[in-house]
Amino acid sequence: MQSTAISLSLSTRPRTLSPRALALPNRNSHFSALVSTSAPRPKSNSICCSLSHNNWLPGPQSDGIAPRAAPDNAGPTEIPNPKSSAVDTLVLGSLFGLWYLFNIYFNIYNKQVLKAFHYPMTVTLVQFAVGSVLVLTMWTLNLYKRPKISGSQLAAILPLAMVHTLGNLFTNMSLGKVAVSFTHTIKAMEPFFSVVLSAMFLGEFPTLWVVSSLMPIVGGVALASMTEASFNWAGFWSAMASNLTNQSRNVLSKKFMVKKEDSLDNITLFSIITIMSFFLMAPIAFFMEGFKLTPSYLQATGVNVNQLYTRSLIAALCFHAYQQVSYMILQRVSPVTHSVGNCVKRVVVIVTSVLFFRTPVSPINSLGTGVALAGVFLYSRVKRIKPKPKTA
Repeated sequence: MQSTAISLSLSTRPRTLSPRALALPNRNSHFSALVSTSAPRPKSNSICCSLSHNNWLPGPQSDGIAPRAAPDNAGPTEIPNPKSSAVDTLVLGSLFGLWYLFNIYFNIYNKQVLKAFHYPMTVTLVQFAVGSVLVLTMWTLNLYKRPKISGSQLAAILPLAMVHTLGNLFTNMSLGKVAVSFTHTIKAMEPFFSVVLSAMFLGEFPTLWVVSSLMPIVGGVALASMTEASFNWAGFWSAMASNLTNQSRNVLSKKFMVKKEDSLDNITLFSIITIMSFFLMAPIAFFMEGFKLTPSYLQATGVNVNQLYTRSLIAALCFHAYQQVSYMILQRVSPVTHSVGNCVKRVVVIVTSVLFFRTPVSPINSLGTGVALAGVFLYSRVKRIKPKPKTA
């Protein structure tokens, strides 16, 4: 009878997730979101978002969270339907294809605009403006649920919007100065900045495996920079500044927690930040560059007005579309898988830009780019390796 009572007591105890099941990588590749708490608490609810160089990923916190991305070690709970699996695979493959395609078109059209129109702040403002119009259209037509945002939430999101604005501005400044392939080669150093900032401000020190993966990244970028035909310091430091601001989002997201009633998913968070970035960028662009998009001004500078308007619109649409698709993929796969996909995307963008713009590339430059990208891929893999807990 005693053993029976003990058995019943154990079987009715609420099941809890292990720390390993709740743990998510601190970063991956470009941006996920504020994630909802699994259960409301009497005093307050907390939200936390963690950003990476291309996506926002749910960040670890003391309160329980419901991650948007599938955990790396998640196993099937039921026998999969072959037809359903085939459809899911087809949908996922299509999303990856769209992600890469939108990114390729964005970089090509954006580079063409920046070559003819040397005002990166205005170009960045246009991209945020088009994205804001798309967001407001989705909310107005109920294509996506319009969120209810409190003042405290907006105050917490503001720092993220600021670094997001700067990150995109610095990227456009770099693209206007150097080749697309070189900008993306430099941006491969984002893992290095992520590790350094996390160690400085979060006390998260990297493992030996992570440090080892950073060596080919830094060495490859240095080798590619030494032999880059389009190299100039303005383009180089702009890309480096983009790395710094993009990875600062990761640190800020882990620092920021705000009381809330309604949770924000990743697409909603990105939508809010897009609108906030537009309002942040507008006064800066008008003050620094003035209003340069009038047909009369463009005709006076010898620019094809219709062509510039069309390419600017396509670039802005692709800019917003590839980030939206990126979040849709993140909801279907693990952060590590998404990170690997982002690494492959960078390779695709570099190769297509070299072919399209006929960028001169020396063998040593190609070697440096390849080594840096291989280091990024290695980094995305070794991030899965967790340090063994110290035994007493």
